[in-house]
Amino acid sequence: MKTLETGDPAPNFALPASNGETVTLSDFQGKWVVLYFYPKDDTPGCTKEACNFRDGTAQLKKKGAVVLGVSKDDLNSHQKFVQKYSLPFLLLSDTKGEATQKYDVSNRSTFLIDPKGKIAKVWRSVKVDGHDTEVLESI
Repeated sequence: MKTLETGDPAPNFALPASNGETVTLSDFQGKWVVLYFYPKDDTPGCTKEACNFRDGTAQLKKKGAVVLGVSKDDLNSHQKFVQKYSLPFLLLSDTKGEATQKYDVSNRSTFLIDPKGKIAKVWRSVKVDGHDTEVLESI
């Protein structure tokens, strides 16, 4: 499988979300999607990254963007994480690693997907500090 690059179609997926529904990437056609993969709920780096996206949600919405967080944690873990930090976006549970595999993710990574479903930008081996600002500036 080739590594995804800018301009490639973003692979679709169907994953259970922290709101109890199954979410697909195609649900967000016509919007910018910040799809970020992170290692584990409620760990220092992942909490900081989630809270940075939480704090930038208003600015992202102004640009027509939604944030989706993905990890291999189960829904129960995601729901606790969302409640503890008042996260205003969905966390998707990829317990079988299906989306992780489709996006060839082995570490903290973010994909910016344009309204037509193409990958606009890829960040691999993300450093948390300032990442939310980089993403916002790329939309």
